[in-house]
Amino acid sequence: MKRFIALMLGIAILLMFVGIYAQDSGKEFKYIGVKKCKMCHKSKKSGNQFGLWQEKAHSKAYETLASEQSKKVAKEVGVTGDPQQAAECLVCHVTAYDVAAELKEKTLTMEEGVSCESCHGPGSEYKSMKTMKALYAGEIKDETVGLVEPTEEVCVQCHNEKSPTYKPFVYEEAVKKIAHPVPEK
Repeated sequence: MKRFIALMLGIAILLMFVGIYAQDSGKEFKYIGVKKCKMCHKSKKSGNQFGLWQEKAHSKAYETLASEQSKKVAKEVGVTGDPQQAAECLVCHVTAYDVAAELKEKTLTMEEGVSCESCHGPGSEYKSMKTMKALYAGEIKDETVGLVEPTEEVCVQCHNEKSPTYKPFVYEEAVKKIAHPVPEK
């Protein structure tokens, strides 16, 4: 139980910094859900990032909590009830679980698990093709629209020893496993 409390505290601190950043930029970026990302990131020409994500464990993170193994692990660490309802589990298995409701659009669902915005930040301001083209052209900066460059610090908010199913996490190896680059033009 102490591991979960420490994990929740770490995530709360991260969310506090995200909130401070959003205040500093003068904008509140909202989580919009994977369906909006899918619209532009599913074709072969664009790199099929959506398809690659769908094949990986992050897309199944919420679903995984329904397994008998997850129920067993949850019980062993003192989580009572359904892991798909437990905040201690959902904080790492669902995008933006602990984010204020007003910063989440109805199009964001728990069922999508750990989706694009868990790593890249809330997409309300960078979801449009016009904005993405301006980002790639260097006409605007990522942070002005809430786009986050994933770093090891982002990953280890959940991939750490506080997780009851922790396996050693080597960022350089993990990034290769989930790579989904945009093709050079």
